Amino acid sequence: MIGRRELFGATAGALVMAQTLKADAAAAAEKLKPYTAAPKGSYLPRGTDGRLARLATLDLESHQDFTLGFRLMHSKALRAASAAAFERVLEREGIDPLTPLTGEQVRQLVETEPGINIASRAWLANQQVTWKTLRDHFHANADAYLSEMEAADKSGPGTLELAPNLDIPTYARHEIHIQPGGYVGDPFAGHIYHYGTNSFYISVIGHNEQDQVHKGSAARLPLPEDGKVKRILDMGCGIGQMSVALKERFPDAEVWGIDVGGPMVRYAHMRARRLGVEVNFAQRLAELSGFPDNYFDLVTSYIMHHELPGEITKKVIDEARRVTRPGGVYYPIDFNSGGTKMPARMMYSRWYDHRWNNEVWSFEYHALNFTNEIGARGFNVVKNAKPALPGFGVRHSIKV
Repeated sequence: MIGRRELFGATAGALVMAQTLKADAAAAAEKLKPYTAAPKGSYLPRGTDGRLARLATLDLESHQDFTLGFRLMHSKALRAASAAAFERVLEREGIDPLTPLTGEQVRQLVETEPGINIASRAWLANQQVTWKTLRDHFHANADAYLSEMEAADKSGPGTLELAPNLDIPTYARHEIHIQPGGYVGDPFAGHIYHYGTNSFYISVIGHNEQDQVHKGSAARLPLPEDGKVKRILDMGCGIGQMSVALKERFPDAEVWGIDVGGPMVRYAHMRARRLGVEVNFAQRLAELSGFPDNYFDLVTSYIMHHELPGEITKKVIDEARRVTRPGGVYYPIDFNSGGTKMPARMMYSRWYDHRWNNEVWSFEYHALNFTNEIGARGFNVVKNAKPALPGFGVRHSIKV
């Protein structure tokens, strides 16, 4: 027979367990809240994981898990072996590791070194498989995904402006990250980019499946001294992760995300609509945005400029100055820059990214002192400012 003490103890334990399960369920529901009432036309065959729509098939998800695992292994083991081989090359050639080298000097050093080239080829093959499996899936199911975007195009929240007759500059037609079609040449460029770059983030910066990196960067952007943030522009917005994060930080602001890639902003709008976040997306050039003078309180970009030729970067800064209001903030987030030579190991990493990740304009970007260019074009650059993205350049600039 169960005594009263045992009975009440078991009952209390069951109540605690029930409350715990209820709390867990509530937390899970809150995590999935943006998707609990997916807009009409959404294509979510396997549901969502928080903000991220799960890939449509278990096979595709498994493929991406494999390429991610290989990428992580490569970043730890094969990259380390390649770096060790590079150090042996330097020793063999009698080059001090701190000697500044150019990209061309690095290329000549490594082109016949098997250990380095095996690691490079393995990385390239994995990158190609990552893109191919994603691209094959979206093209094989084109009707469903095109229908989903069409359902989102004319509905809100937020607006979408496409420019099918836009003259795409040659510089924007490259297949950055060796992504097939680049950002402008495949109707599913946004889909492919999103899932592929989730893998990039985990192996380099950290998880970003819930836009953690973008939300953190948006949260750290400085405000104008008067605190007024009513209009925000995100230049080169890609799939809109930063744009959405900025709208979530400043819910009363008018937020615009612009990008040369029509497929990118189309996906950005669809995703923002699914999240219930009111952002306006437009297919426009960052150097020719079309907005009125002095319109924005805050102008930013997220890791865009290293994808541009140096002369275009200067034009974008000029355009940012034109559309930023006096006292407004311009803060482009990107890598540190300003050197064509650097210690051998660092230059090897830069050359590797340029050669194998098809960072076409990387050397032009790094040859430009980006911060000085901003200061020379009508902005006051704040000294000793904090980084919006730790480890990247600090460019807190105020329009004079």
